[in-house]
Amino acid sequence: MTKHLTILTGGSRGMGLAMGQQLLQQGQHLLSISRKTSIALQSAAQKPEQLLQWEQDLAQSATAAQRLATWLRTLKSSDWASVTLINNAGMIPQIAPLSQLPAAEIINALRVGLEAPMALTGAFLAATDGWQMPRKVLNISSGLGRRAMASQACYCTAKAGMDQFSNCVALEEAAKPHGARIVSLAPGVIDTDMQVHLRSAATEDFPDAGNFAKLKESGMLTSPEDAAARVLAWLERADFGERVIADVRQP
Repeated sequence: MTKHLTILTGGSRGMGLAMGQQLLQQGQHLLSISRKTSIALQSAAQKPEQLLQWEQDLAQSATAAQRLATWLRTLKSSDWASVTLINNAGMIPQIAPLSQLPAAEIINALRVGLEAPMALTGAFLAATDGWQMPRKVLNISSGLGRRAMASQACYCTAKAGMDQFSNCVALEEAAKPHGARIVSLAPGVIDTDMQVHLRSAATEDFPDAGNFAKLKESGMLTSPEDAAARVLAWLERADFGERVIADVRQP
């Protein structure tokens, strides 16, 4: 078979939208899981059957994972040349020290940024266990998962956890005859709504706000489209998975 299936979270805006559009333009089949459906994503589909969009709150991770597992089990493995999960969705709560954040915001950020990727990855691997075509999991991590930053405890923690669970899953899958390959990839600094949010924060709440503003002023931000192309190119590397914790800025 020549059909390729990608499951993508957070595909309704930013780099996620750009990745979805590029995958559809390549002729892939796409399941996009986001809070809202995207007209822009729909317009990129060459055929109606090429795209399926689910409106799903990823903070309800158990529901999302069960829905994915049930759907995957309706598919015939022989219909697909490859199947890939891209955990791209994430969120930044109010930018403030942890002591100033409501518990509900902390919990929601970790559910979307860490709990949901773990649950979806588990569901994906279980439902496709035994499939002999290439199976890949690409987790969109961040440099902030690898260095601490004040007023970013939730985001840094979610991305650090994503890196570590990727390491664990890589060990588990390596022990299987046809195990999946997994990478936790930092995509660089991208000109998205999240960046606007960071550089617009009050310096008394976020000491690094000025540094993010300088990145914009100096033209150091990558467009969502260019970042998406770099991430998808990494996914196609022959050595995908040999280095679990990676950065697109590395060779």
